[in-house]
Amino acid sequence: MQEEIGGILESVRKHHELYANALPMIASENVTSNTVRTLLASDLSHRYAEGEVGARFYQGCEFIDEIEARVVKWAKELFGAEHANVKPISGVNANIAAIFALTSPGDKMMALSVPDGGHISHSEYSVPAIRNLKLERLPFDPAEMNIDADKMARKIKEQKPALILLGCSLFLFPHPVREAREAVEEAADEVGTTVVYDASHVLGLVAGKRFQDPLREGAEVVTSSTHKTFPGPQGAVILCNSKGKVGKTGEAGEAGEAGEAGEAGEAGLRLKDKIDRAVFPGTVSNHHLHHVAGLAVALVEMKHFGEAYAAQTVANAKALAQALYEAGFEVLCEHKGFTESHQVAVDVRGLGGGGRGESGGDAVAKKLERAGIIANKNMLPCDKMPEKPSGVRFGVQELTRLGMQESEMLEIAALVRGALVEGRDENKIREEVRELRKGFQEVLFCFDRDFDGKGAYNFSEALG
Repeated sequence: MQEEIGGILESVRKHHELYANALPMIASENVTSNTVRTLLASDLSHRYAEGEVGARFYQGCEFIDEIEARVVKWAKELFGAEHANVKPISGVNANIAAIFALTSPGDKMMALSVPDGGHISHSEYSVPAIRNLKLERLPFDPAEMNIDADKMARKIKEQKPALILLGCSLFLFPHPVREAREAVEEAADEVGTTVVYDASHVLGLVAGKRFQDPLREGAEVVTSSTHKTFPGPQGAVILCNSKGKVGKTGEAGEAGEAGEAGEAGEAGLRLKDKIDRAVFPGTVSNHHLHHVAGLAVALVEMKHFGEAYAAQTVANAKALAQALYEAGFEVLCEHKGFTESHQVAVDVRGLGGGGRGESGGDAVAKKLERAGIIANKNMLPCDKMPEKPSGVRFGVQELTRLGMQESEMLEIAALVRGALVEGRDENKIREEVRELRKGFQEVLFCFDRDFDGKGAYNFSEALG
């Protein structure tokens, strides 16, 4: 074997070893089942299928069509959506497609700023700038770590934006979707305002009925990546309804898609077509077919195990937050129970620079990494510089998927305190992390045992 290839394989092996022996707590990641991983290595990764199911621009797509049709059907069923597009290859890709579909250059768009938790694709540095939109910021209440619903409603009525984008990256509590929809309707919806909800961080909790149901609350469109709390392969989905409400069959449902609907169904059809055209050919040529197949398995897993997984995820986040708070950390939103999602946010300004000339969240995240705890620095509403944020964000969704429960969250909080407050030796803490991980090497909330699944972070011996 050539030295170059051997070096790459060795780096991948080391990466797998790292994650098998550390605490993966990045809130935007997860681990797929081995069944999903098997499909990601299938021949589908070699193929093209431009176009729509039954109307491809390439031959040889018979079984690809079968797979994609099932995925669309299962996504619609799981989320109660009238339409689903599973072609976007990332959450940003989905946001680009949705925003381009629903706005014109010069329109106004409202979204959260990055310090207030907004995703970079919601910011003036990304999609709004590419589309030449006038970006207005959603009012934010730092004490509540949420959008200020009253101020938002007033601003919607005053500004009359073409698009309101809810959802964020630091996502502790459900967003005021109903209030946004009501404000749009009270403003007489003169410009045809669309409420879009970016569910990337919380899609798995939405599927598990433990966060909020944006389509039922008034969002017309939901964009989302499929690999955060939703434990699928990297990729994305766009879901849409007519005015955020599921129509009856023959209105905005099956008959609506056949062109026999009433007014609501026609609106839903127009929205569906706008989304689909913005995806293909607008922003995606060939989508990643192996990821679509992997998404199929993840959808079935969430259908059967999603509610139990989501409930345990939220319970774990609350347990970790409480334990960190009792250990002396400044965990945000104690007065609200800290979190209703998979995330825990900690203000670490009082912890100093960790002795390496660094400051705040950056230093703390690096110190935790050296101790085997992988989390990320995160901006808080008080911050101006993304390179030196005041916060650290923990996510518990991957640890939950590995079988950890509330008792393990208490152990993790003690390890975090040991690393950041007590000044314990990082190598010793790393060994304790390794010992803790020994009992949590299998992916749960899936069918792996039915398919002879291996460990969560095993590297294929076929490549060795």
